[in-house]
Amino acid sequence: MAIPNPFRRRTANTRTCWGYTFEPTPDHLTPEQTAPLKQSYDVLGAECLDVLDRISPPPRSALPRNNSLDEKQPQHSEHPPRDLYAIFKDNHDKDPKLKELWDQVNTIPEWVDWEQIARGQDVFYRYGGPSLTGLAYQSLLGGMGAARVVETLARTGGFSTKVARRRLFETTQHILQCTRSLPSIQPGGEGFASSLRVRFLHAAVRNRILKLARERPEYYNVDEWGVPINDLDSIATIGTFSATLIWISLPRQGIFLRQQEVLDYVALWRYIAHIVGCPTEYFATPARARAMAESLLYYEIDPSETSKILANNIIKSLDDQPPGYASADMLIASARWLNGNELGDRLGLARPSMYYTALVMGQCFFFIVFCYTYRSIPRLDRQKVAMLKKAFYAIIVESKYGLAGTETLFDFKYVPEFSTITEMADSGEIRPRLRGVEMRNLKYLFFGFAALGTTSWLGYKLVTTIASSISSAVRLFL
Repeated sequence: MAIPNPFRRRTANTRTCWGYTFEPTPDHLTPEQTAPLKQSYDVLGAECLDVLDRISPPPRSALPRNNSLDEKQPQHSEHPPRDLYAIFKDNHDKDPKLKELWDQVNTIPEWVDWEQIARGQDVFYRYGGPSLTGLAYQSLLGGMGAARVVETLARTGGFSTKVARRRLFETTQHILQCTRSLPSIQPGGEGFASSLRVRFLHAAVRNRILKLARERPEYYNVDEWGVPINDLDSIATIGTFSATLIWISLPRQGIFLRQQEVLDYVALWRYIAHIVGCPTEYFATPARARAMAESLLYYEIDPSETSKILANNIIKSLDDQPPGYASADMLIASARWLNGNELGDRLGLARPSMYYTALVMGQCFFFIVFCYTYRSIPRLDRQKVAMLKKAFYAIIVESKYGLAGTETLFDFKYVPEFSTITEMADSGEIRPRLRGVEMRNLKYLFFGFAALGTTSWLGYKLVTTIASSISSAVRLFL
């Protein structure tokens, strides 16, 4: 939760936004400095997509997905989804642009240390529960406060309530593939391939929106919002998965990474940025990554009406869904805990009762106990990391509650159209019922208060015993 630090030293330069306080440094960028990044983008990726479309044209039967389609009833086509990575791999030596991109992503930058990358992958699972919570309710939901970015997301229709949950699972699949093992993120691995598929998908969305904007300029304001999925957007995405998680999401859940873990985790996401076509220099050091994340939080988060729509649709899509069956009130309380009430209000999130806020506190107690206990014992830490790598993939990708065993190829199925603008879903009726994850949180809330009470009582007894001993000693000498 965004609790003010009474010991923080404030200066004339201190900045505060959305419950977060920081000191600007030369690494922090101003809006004037970031403006060019809104008009630049991954040109090579876009050029390669054009080549791949000529080699293997998109199926004509593919139709845009809109708000009326259900995630459980995907579109059927006589053509299977195109695997652009497979096409790219098979044809990379047949075109100069494809070869340029192939050489780029298969050439390992000199700053890559594979042992460090592997340690960075383990960091994600060492703090698996709070990491997924932070990514869902702050990086994703809180990120809807970026008014420019949501204009692109709204035009894909991919965050209507019928498909937002699947969209979240698809994004999580990409993260899990990038962190599953060291070979998975190295050239040829599943995380490497998935990252390139995402790169081509971004190019496809960008091309489509720009095409529609040329036909109808009022559809998308390039001058005001920048090129869709521009370099600044890509930097922000990598930053929310790394810097925002390290310095905002995890601390607000009581989790603080060790310095080596910070170095390793930022290095992992810098390498992923290299693959997906995002500028990497902003993640060269943890200090630069943090400064960029803070700059974007300060200057870019300014929720619009579209922000409210997408944020509330995410809540609706996750309400009472397996495996946790958390209620909308519990989800909203989690979002407010991680983003603060000021941003929660601007996103149009309802105000949950203190009961649900207390349940989030219980969840934090749960994360604190298990994360710190396991990381303090190397053998248990290794077992936990190995176990969560299997468990997360089983839940997100293999289970019927997730992607039902079908890995997404990040094909272009959320196709922007003039008629595709995400709308607010009906909130429906909230059914009061104690869900599975909420019962766990309630237990750990009681456990946490019991532990605090016991510690306070023992501290009181210790102090009174010491005071009594000192008093007796003083009387004896007098």
